[in-house]
Amino acid sequence: MALALEQNDKIREIVDGKRVITKKPELLAPAGSLEKLKVAVHYGADAVFIGGQEFGLRSNADNFSIEQMREGVEFANKYGAKIYVTTNIFAHNENMDGLEQYLKDIESAGVTGIIVADPLIIETCRTAAPKLEIHLSTQQSLSNWKAVQYWKEEGLHRVVLAREVGGEEMKLMKEKVDIEIEAFVHGAMCIAYSGRCVLSNHMTARDSNRGGCCQSCRWDYDLYELEDGEEKALFDDNHAPFAMSPKDLKLIEAIPHMIELGIDSLKVEGRMKSIHYVATVVSVYRKVIDAYCADPDNFKIKREWLEELDKCANRDTAEAFFHDAPGHEEQMFGVHGRKTTYEFAGLILEHDPETKMVTMQQRNYFKPGDEVEFFGPEIENFRFTMGEIWDEDGNSLDAARHPLQIVKFKCDTPLKPHNMMRKENN
Repeated sequence: MALALEQNDKIREIVDGKRVITKKPELLAPAGSLEKLKVAVHYGADAVFIGGQEFGLRSNADNFSIEQMREGVEFANKYGAKIYVTTNIFAHNENMDGLEQYLKDIESAGVTGIIVADPLIIETCRTAAPKLEIHLSTQQSLSNWKAVQYWKEEGLHRVVLAREVGGEEMKLMKEKVDIEIEAFVHGAMCIAYSGRCVLSNHMTARDSNRGGCCQSCRWDYDLYELEDGEEKALFDDNHAPFAMSPKDLKLIEAIPHMIELGIDSLKVEGRMKSIHYVATVVSVYRKVIDAYCADPDNFKIKREWLEELDKCANRDTAEAFFHDAPGHEEQMFGVHGRKTTYEFAGLILEHDPETKMVTMQQRNYFKPGDEVEFFGPEIENFRFTMGEIWDEDGNSLDAARHPLQIVKFKCDTPLKPHNMMRKENN
C-alpha cells in the first residue's frame, strides 16, 4: 500500500511556482481498421486498441491480419504510440486451436500488449509470448480493489475496470494497489453488467462474449402482460416502443478528476465507428488532457470542446457511474436519441500552397455553394463556402456525389493531409 501511495504522489509537481501534472494519462483510442488506426494516432492518441481476426470481440469490425498489425505498429512507432490487441473472448473448447501460434505472431508484429479476459489465454501468453503486456479486459467486470490486488499478484501489467466503477472506487484502487488502471471515458454503454449479456445469444444465437453481439437492447419492443392466459398490450400505437438501452458515456468534464486520481489510461470505445468519429473524439480529449496537465489550477472546460463532440455520431450521453449510480435519466426508454449535427464529407489528400488547389477524397454528398467546416490537429477549425469543384481530369462538377470520388477545389487557407471536411445536417 505504501508503494501505491508513493506512486500516486508522483502525479503532480511545482514547476516555477506553478502546479503542473507530471503523470499525463494515456489516451487510448479504438480502431476497427488500419485506416482508423492511422487516423487515431494522427489526431493525438497515445495508444490504439485493435482486434485481430481471432479470439476477440467485435467480429463485425474490419479486424486486423498479422501483416496489418505489423503495418499498424510501424506507423504508430513513428509517433511514439502503442498498439494493443483484444483477445478478450470467453473461450470454449473449440476456440482454443491455434492460440499459441497466434500469440507468438502478435508478439512478432511488435504489438505492446493484449487485452484478455480468459485465464487460459493469460497463462498461454506468459509462456508463448512473454514479451507481451497482459491487460485484464473489462469483460472480467473488475469493480473492487481486492480483485485488482489479485490480478496484480497474478502478474498482470494493467487492469481495465468495469464500466460500473465510480470515481471514489477508482481512488481506493489507486491508493491500495500499484498497478496500471484503465477506465472508459467515452462511448457506448452496455445495459448488462459490463457486457455480460445473454439477450443476443437467446434471441439470435449470436454470442456477445465471443464477438457476435446483435445489440438486442437497442431494439424496439412491445410490452404485454398475461391476463387469464391471454396477452394484454400494456401500450398502444400512440406510445413510444419500449427499449432498455443506456445513454452513451461522456466523461469529458470528469477528466481533471480522473487525472488527479492517477488513472493511467483513458479509453474511448468504438471500433465500429467512422474515422470522422475517431478523429473528432480523440482530438477533443487530447486538447482537454493537455490543457489540464499544463495548468490545472486555471483549467476550464471550453464550450467549443463540448460542441465539437456533438458534431460526430453520438446518441444522448451521460456520466454513467462515475459520480453516482445512474437513474432513469441516464436510460433511453422509448427513444433512440441520435443527435448527430454534422456529417463527414471528405478527407484531405493534398493542398498545393502555390495554386491553392485542394485534392480531397469525397465521403458524403456536397456541392458548390455549400457551407462546410474543416478541422484537424494542425489547424484551427474554420468554415468555408465551397466554390467550383473539379474531378481528377479537370472536369467541372455540379456536385460531388460518388463515394470515395477524388475531387479538387480551391481554398486559400492551408490544409494538411488527413484534415477532414464536414457539413452541417439540414
